[in-house]
Amino acid sequence: MPVYDYKAKDPSGASVTGAVEAPNDIVAQDTLKERGLVVVALNERKKHTLFQSSLGFFNRVPRKDVVLFARQLAVMISATVPIVQSLRILVKQTSNITFKIIISEIADEVDGGAKLSSSLARYPQAFSDFFIYMVRSGETTGKLDETLNYLADQQEKDYDLESKIRGAMIYPAFIVGAMAVIGVLMMIFVIPKLTGALIAGGAELPVATKLLIGLSSFLTHFWWLLIAIGVIVFVFGRLYLRTPSGRRQFDVLKFHLPIFGGIFEKIYLVRFSRSFSTLIASGIPVTRALEIVADVIGNIIYKELTTQTITEVEAGNSIASVFIQSKVVPPMLPQMMIVGEQTGKLDLILDKLAAFYAKELENLVANLVSIIEPLILVVMGVAVAVIVMAVLLPMYNLSNAIS
Repeated sequence: MPVYDYKAKDPSGASVTGAVEAPNDIVAQDTLKERGLVVVALNERKKHTLFQSSLGFFNRVPRKDVVLFARQLAVMISATVPIVQSLRILVKQTSNITFKIIISEIADEVDGGAKLSSSLARYPQAFSDFFIYMVRSGETTGKLDETLNYLADQQEKDYDLESKIRGAMIYPAFIVGAMAVIGVLMMIFVIPKLTGALIAGGAELPVATKLLIGLSSFLTHFWWLLIAIGVIVFVFGRLYLRTPSGRRQFDVLKFHLPIFGGIFEKIYLVRFSRSFSTLIASGIPVTRALEIVADVIGNIIYKELTTQTITEVEAGNSIASVFIQSKVVPPMLPQMMIVGEQTGKLDLILDKLAAFYAKELENLVANLVSIIEPLILVVMGVAVAVIVMAVLLPMYNLSNAIS
């Protein structure tokens, strides 16, 4: 339904601005007149706001801000503060400029008669389908504060899990990146000076030394070519991943990566279990919950399995019928889902599964970090050994020959 921005005069003659949701401008004017307002200006809001039409990268609202928004809104609603007033307060408390403007526009729309869930749906860069349907469920049941609290709890769990994974990988990534940069700098600036004396001496050089000199010469004269190749590969890789076949191949590859394949699998299992559990507990129909979950998981293979499950459920079959036949899904998930269906406690069992897989994921990441640290030391030792064998030993032999 269109949203109209208005300027009007209230009964006291004061100017007021806001937004009203109506099927057309005539209904919008009638709605404002019923509120005792004299319309001065009425303009239909464009379908795409500034944020929706800009690049998503610059629009993105941090998940932490969305979690805090849900938590604070739940507290104020439970304290019987009107929704519009609560949103106005949150505008002042939000530091993110993008999110501040979004909340302000939502407050105007709700003040104009729009439902909160409908207004949230206009800003996909901040609120996911999962978030919107949870809010819609709370509006339907009249328990919006409880739903928002439950939603904030689940979002916090997801945020904490992602933060732990990201934090655990920062140190290894920093060390590997620093090693790569130092290695390239040595090849360009240090190795040529060290090997210059060997070349001038005219002695027969070992194969390792020749390879090191060749690599150093290539990096010194053609560093720009490596950068160009890197940029081209990155751009074409991103474009290919946007195609259905490219995205599917990449998602399949994730499962077959050594070590990291298990991490990706656990991430998808946590997302599926936690999201599905939350939606079912909020009274969302199973088929609609599966549709939302399919878009939340973030993997084509799991999305296809979930979509096929919708067809099976509509045909009267078990939710686990598709998952139990898949090779990428551990047997524990469909077996526990069957138990949940039989006992009528599917949401509770899925929540337990989410907690179990989240713990396994944390252990996998912790083990990976403990493996990477000594592996980095080994790589550094090998790099030092190569330099000693390729540069220092020939220089030592050359000095002995001269003496």
